[in-house]
Amino acid sequence: MTPAGNVADLVSVAAQRGPDHPAFIDASTGATLNWRQFDALTSAEARRLIGVGVAPGDRVAVRLPTSPEFCVAVFGALRAGAVVVPVSPSAPVRELARIVEDSGSRVLVGEGGGVPTVLPPPPVEGVEGQEPLGSVRGGEHIAVLAYTSGTSGVPRGAMLSHRALLANVSQCAALRPAPVTAADRVLLALPLFHSYGLGPGLFQVAAAGATAVLLERFEAERAVDVIERHRVTTVVGVPPMYQAMLQVGAARLREAFMTVRLLTSGAAPLGPALLDAVEHATTLPVYEGYGLTETAPVLTSTLVGGKPKAGSVGKPLPGVELRLVDNDGQPFVEDEELEFPDDDAGLVSVRGANLFSGYWPDGAHGPDAEGWFRTGDVGYLDPDGDLHLVDRAGDLIIVNGFNVYPHEVEKVLAELPQVAEAAVVGIPDESTGEAVKAVLVLGADARLSTEDVLAHCTEHLAKFKVPVSVEFTDVLPHSPTGKLVRSRLRLPQD
Repeated sequence: MTPAGNVADLVSVAAQRGPDHPAFIDASTGATLNWRQFDALTSAEARRLIGVGVAPGDRVAVRLPTSPEFCVAVFGALRAGAVVVPVSPSAPVRELARIVEDSGSRVLVGEGGGVPTVLPPPPVEGVEGQEPLGSVRGGEHIAVLAYTSGTSGVPRGAMLSHRALLANVSQCAALRPAPVTAADRVLLALPLFHSYGLGPGLFQVAAAGATAVLLERFEAERAVDVIERHRVTTVVGVPPMYQAMLQVGAARLREAFMTVRLLTSGAAPLGPALLDAVEHATTLPVYEGYGLTETAPVLTSTLVGGKPKAGSVGKPLPGVELRLVDNDGQPFVEDEELEFPDDDAGLVSVRGANLFSGYWPDGAHGPDAEGWFRTGDVGYLDPDGDLHLVDRAGDLIIVNGFNVYPHEVEKVLAELPQVAEAAVVGIPDESTGEAVKAVLVLGADARLSTEDVLAHCTEHLAKFKVPVSVEFTDVLPHSPTGKLVRSRLRLPQD
């Protein structure tokens, strides 16, 4: 598949290569679709969208859980030449409305409102025998508009072209061992609307003509049972998933993982202790990767070097260039005398065919004239050339692989009339990697309970953005210039 194609062509190629090979298994029902059936469903969905007036380039919001219906909706919209706007099925009304309005989506597949047309989930049976439908658009045309919080906390749509998504599929497929082969059964218990579930998960499975075992909600005992029952060979995971599965017990894991050949992890840092614990329990190493929504999404992997390395996210994928730069974007001068101390860390800057086309709608803040994009992450390269991430520019919080910017949560907290000042920081959490902590200063004589704060946040924020801890204080720490010093708030307040 060349970068000039349409992402939905991955489905038609898989159907030609192995029409009767299982494509998707719904773990909740056991229902199976082969690639011939899925290709027909994809064409049927494209026709359904065209029938309600969707034209090439129109945005189609997809708000469905991890399921065969989600997969059909995405590939069907792409085949019709539309731009897919994935939205969390649990997104609050306010967040959904903001994304729909900003993207200009004219159709929403799933539940919601704010668009001219709302369609139910696509059918996943009974459409064979129809004439195949060719894909419309491709290459530099935008395929996916993936919303990610900007530095201000306001969601921005990263414009991912067919070229970028297909390039990353090819870059990942070039790794050895290959992350996904046609013989694999891949557990996808990730939210597919997230770039990690969409690219390394769904699109990689389609590119290989493999089989995806879809689990709508991750729960450790259930996931382990599904792995065993469906003879899963590859797990695409995140650190909290592996942490939770360890609680099932080493003996049970080894029994269930008899068919598993590869464990991969991404979206959040994989701690050395967790890496060791998983290998000890399963006898399988976990290969860690790193990337961004804006890079479609994978940039590096320890698969490149052939073995996991604690604390490292590995080397760049084939076709990805990576360098460290200063705040002005200028590369550091290499000095072989140095042994890569922390003060040699810099901003991670990358270049490759997998980069996005800037932010919606005008392509602002995309790669520079030479094709380089500064990720905002800070890291250093060890003597082997492996990347280590040591910090993040700004105060980004990563909860279960999802970005949370403090400013967005602080704005919601400030809506409470009792709140004089609010600050939000990330704190360690065993189950989610990080969690949100809010520290509030109330106005004179104001009273506010933790329960009231959480109720307000739950109403207006996605679940992973809601604070798990609320503290009240008389004053927040500020620098001499008046800047909030968040680092002092990560510890309990006296």
